[in-house]
Amino acid sequence: MKTDIEIAKTIQMRPVTEVAAELGISLDDLELYGKYKAKVPLSYKSGQPRFKAPKLILVSAISPTPAGEGKTTLSIGLSQALNKINRQATVVLREPSLGPVFGIKGGATGGGYSQVLPMEDINLHFTGDFAAIEKAHNLLAALIDNNIQSKTRSLHLDPRTISWKRVMDVNDRSLRKIVAGLGGTSSGIPRETGFDITAASEVMAILCLSNDIRDLKKRLGNIFVGYTFDKKPVYARDLNAHGAMAALLKDAILPNLVQTMEGTPAFVHGGPFANIAQGTNTVIATKTSLALSEYTVTEAGFGFDLGAEKFLDIKCRVAGLTPNAVVLVATVRALKYHGGMSLKDLKTPDLKALKKGIVNLQKHIENIRLFNLAPIVAINKFATDSPEELDFIKEYCITTGVPASIADVWGQGGAGAMQLAELVVEEVTSCCSEFKPLYELNDRVENKIEIIANKIYGAEAVDYTPKAKADLRKIHDLGLEGLAICMAKTQKSLSDNPELLGRPKDFIITVREIEIAAGAGFLVPITGDIMRMPGLPETPASEHMDIDDEGNLTGLF
Repeated sequence: MKTDIEIAKTIQMRPVTEVAAELGISLDDLELYGKYKAKVPLSYKSGQPRFKAPKLILVSAISPTPAGEGKTTLSIGLSQALNKINRQATVVLREPSLGPVFGIKGGATGGGYSQVLPMEDINLHFTGDFAAIEKAHNLLAALIDNNIQSKTRSLHLDPRTISWKRVMDVNDRSLRKIVAGLGGTSSGIPRETGFDITAASEVMAILCLSNDIRDLKKRLGNIFVGYTFDKKPVYARDLNAHGAMAALLKDAILPNLVQTMEGTPAFVHGGPFANIAQGTNTVIATKTSLALSEYTVTEAGFGFDLGAEKFLDIKCRVAGLTPNAVVLVATVRALKYHGGMSLKDLKTPDLKALKKGIVNLQKHIENIRLFNLAPIVAINKFATDSPEELDFIKEYCITTGVPASIADVWGQGGAGAMQLAELVVEEVTSCCSEFKPLYELNDRVENKIEIIANKIYGAEAVDYTPKAKADLRKIHDLGLEGLAICMAKTQKSLSDNPELLGRPKDFIITVREIEIAAGAGFLVPITGDIMRMPGLPETPASEHMDIDDEGNLTGLF
């Protein structure tokens, strides 16, 4: 069986200028990055839509497992399938982070015959967006330390209150907690700090939620830095940092246009994780696609309880978006895993484990309906799935009133999801969306957290550590209670305990602390053992990667 990169190399890509022309984008407007990548001006985002009543399709998934669910692959395959049934569709995805690429997950450009191309470029440095975000973030960090050091222009920042760390786009657990400024008076003031991964940066979140340059600059200025010694709050604008930070992001804010293996247009832009950030691509890319396409297929990271909830409660609220349908990806092997089956045995047919694990799918279907949205289940087929197992999931969905289709997008590309595409078209043309966010922004912070925990996760209650309670008081004193909630939680379980699979009940969510992301416009309650700087696994994916004398990459998957 060919690997993803081997399959990708068999495809003759179209020049990106052809892909752009298909969307009505002028060649003169493209900022080309070689033959197959380009950035698109912001003006296309707010232009007159090319299609009447364009449709937005959100792809989410059940709680992820080590077996993999193929949500990105399914999103790409669905967009290709929609084009095969004569609906003009574009897929909008996040950019991969080098942390997972070199760590445990590998690449994030789909798989098999449903990939976005050029996969090597997208998985590595792409158009430099991550590097620009990293530089903008670290510029603010440098300005903070410079101000602490200053004798004439000091804001009298209390180093003990500074929440702004540095970032880099590699998994490195040894950088989570560091002491900076060692080396004497010329090397700064010693203080405890650390590194987060770039995907967790508030600058990443801001870029993904900004509507234009003006909005970007305003949000950057609203970043909360810490307090002065006399307890006055300090923001990035107080350090005059936001103008230079925005300048560093002048190209990164432009959406990236590429293509799928079948030539379907694809915008790949922004890359926040869903377990520690909002987990969705940029507002700008999504709006650009909606202005240029009949159908926009987009995905949100991890399960519906994480990325999709944030897509709906944060991104849609900020951008004024209304999804027309939600496609929920499920797999036989993931549901068997949630039913207690071991990872090594998942290839063995087992209806008993499948029936036990189906409750995870059930809960995610219920969660979609909480937002008054119509769920469609996509059963992503793997070669080891038995017909009886596939039929059981499909029949279960039908008996609960949910359209469902078995899709083979890895092996067949768009042809493997044409029935799913027909279901999507039928759903969005026959049903009017009555989308409504889960909570009101002006509600108390505790209430918003508890609504998510109770309704989405199924928690019995929420507990707050003394640190979290102190953070709640700080949020109140700063007048930031009206911000949205961006929960940081394990993706492996509906609870904050990764060991509780299926549909756990009678559990308590514990909020350890609450980070302030005032620029992004949300608060980040941190639960469980969530780390904003991941570590590498015992055998990193990077060990399998190489490049030959002709520059051909191997081992990227």
